[in-house]
Formats: sequence, structure tokens, C-alpha cells
Amino acid sequence: MKKLSTTLLSLSAVFLLAACGNTESPEENVSSETTATEITESATAEVGGELVVSTFAISEDVIVNDVFTPFEEANDVTITYEVGNSGERFTKLENNPNSTIDVIELSQINAATGVSEGLFEELTEENVPNLALLVDGAQDAVETAGAPYTINSIGIIYNPETAGMEINEWSDLWDESLAGKISIPDITTTFGPAMLHVASDYKEVDITSDNGEAAFEALTELKPNIAKTYTKSSDLANLFQSGEIVAAVVGDFAFPIISEANPDVVYIVPESGTYANFNTLNVVASSENKEAAYAFINWKLSQELQTQTASSLNEAPTNADVELDEEVAANKTYGDVAQRAKAIDFTFVNENMESWLNLWNETLNQ
Repeated sequence: MKKLSTTLLSLSAVFLLAACGNTESPEENVSSETTATEITESATAEVGGELVVSTFAISEDVIVNDVFTPFEEANDVTITYEVGNSGERFTKLENNPNSTIDVIELSQINAATGVSEGLFEELTEENVPNLALLVDGAQDAVETAGAPYTINSIGIIYNPETAGMEINEWSDLWDESLAGKISIPDITTTFGPAMLHVASDYKEVDITSDNGEAAFEALTELKPNIAKTYTKSSDLANLFQSGEIVAAVVGDFAFPIISEANPDVVYIVPESGTYANFNTLNVVASSENKEAAYAFINWKLSQELQTQTASSLNEAPTNADVELDEEVAANKTYGDVAQRAKAIDFTFVNENMESWLNLWNETLNQ
């Protein structure tokens, strides 16, 4: 695991913030100026001690500078951390009852499994006051998946010059002119289940009505167009650069990384809608540093930090008091895109995942 330096780095200025997509009154959403101030102050109450955080392997330097170091300094806490993709880290925790991890950040599907297996502590507004400031959809996810600190969704990233066609809708991916030219997320990734939902929609079938049968029919039809499935969205940058693919289904959080290496690509979210995922935080039940763990989650949900990470980590906020300008909001699950984002029933997904894994391998890996 890695230990942070103790140099305090200043955060950028906090904007005047308002609710994102929230129509409740301030009283109903506990978002009055006085209450929000009290809650934010509680996020920086000194707690002391040590904290082990399991997080995503992306933009480590920014996470250290913008998230970990300010929390360390404000709370007299020393943070060590491990990184990796959600599935790998969750499996490691699941198989190790003596884990020293205090806080774990996971995609919604893994978090939902962990909650159902009793691996995490219950999160309440008493131990994490900023839960009261979450947008409605995020509040709904707390009981089943933990504290959502960002929301992301899938779209299509493609190179208009090399694709030879304009891509506007999910159905365009099945166009025969894209034979051998696209990439989709593997079933085991954050957005693998979302890809199945998209495929089922292509057949105009509600995936919960047939447990994914139509989705796999659609994937069979899509197979000639698939050059490769991927497990790490960062790999797409190289696939675009080498010309192996001209389009891919990907989470919005990965667009900056891919576009930095391939400036000709564009990202679109079809008007027909998208599917959303919350990245969540949980306190591991075996943690011996629960006070610091709760305080860290409160910090991650704060208005101040979510304003900062919206810019530096491309994270769409879940705190209802955060308002993003047009430039910062671009390519995020925010505003109009958030309104078109559909939730996935991860309890249903987890019930079917074993059979889906077998069907996925039979359909795409043979």
C-alpha cells in the first residue's frame, strides 16, 4: 500500500452552489445555508488516527492532492491506500475477513453485493451527516449500496473521420459498416450489465421480463462488429490510436483519458437514454478506525470537495448543493443527461450474473 505525503495542497475556490436536478424545498432536503454549513464543518472535525482506503486506479496524483491530503491535514489522519478496479478489489475483500481496509470505493454492482453479504457498516445521517445533502436518486441507493459520491453512465465514443458514418443512437452500433470496428465493456466490468440492458433495448424487450434472453440474441447479432471486449477503459485509448477500433461503449468518466490521447474522438449520449451507475463508499465491518472512516465518507460527500473533483477527476456530483457550469458539466451524468439516465436493478443483475457469465463466454468468446 502507498502512504501519502503530508504536504497540504490548497483546494480551488468553491463556487456558489445550488441543487442539481432537485425540486424539493430546502427544508425537505436539509439544504438550507445554515444546515449545509453545519454539515460541512462536521466533515472536517478532527478525528486522528490512521485510515486505509481502497480506491480506483485512476488519476492517483489528483486523488492524493485533492482528496487525501486535505483530509489528512484537517483531521490529523494518516492515510494509506490501495488501488485497482472495482471487481478485483471487492473480490479481495470478500475473500479476506481479516482485511485491514477501513473504507472501500466500489461500483454499484459490487457495493450492492457487499451490502447484501453484510460486509459493511450501516451508514446513517448520524454517522455521515452529508447523506442528508444527496440528490434523491443517490439517497435511494444508500441502503442497498452505500454512500454514492459520484454518478456516471455509458455513452458512445467514436472517431467520426474513421467511422465513416455518424453515430447518434445505440442501434447504430449494429450497422454492418462497423464490422470488426467496435469495442464493448466485458460483462465483469462496471458497465457490463448496462451493455446487456442496451442490447435488450435494441430488441425492444424489458430485460427483467426474460432474464436477458433477448439481450444475448442482440449480442449475437452484434458480434461481427466487435473487434474486442475490454476490462479497462484506459485500454481504449490505445485501441483508438492503433486504429483497431473506431467506436466503443464506455463510461463517461473515461472520456478525458481517451480523448487526451485521441483528440479526434467525440462522446455522445443517445437521446433514447443511458444507464447510470453510482460509485459508492462503505465502511468495512472489520474496520478498527470507524470514526475516521465515517469522517472520510462525509468529506467525500461534501459540497466543497465535490465541486473540486467535478473538475479535477471528471466526477459528476451527488451532493444536491453542487452546481456545475456548462464547461465543467460537459461529458458528465449531469443536467439533461442525468434526467435521461435509467437506474439498473443490481439485485436482479446479481441474481442472474452466474448464468450471464456463461452465456457471455459462449456468445462472444468462442
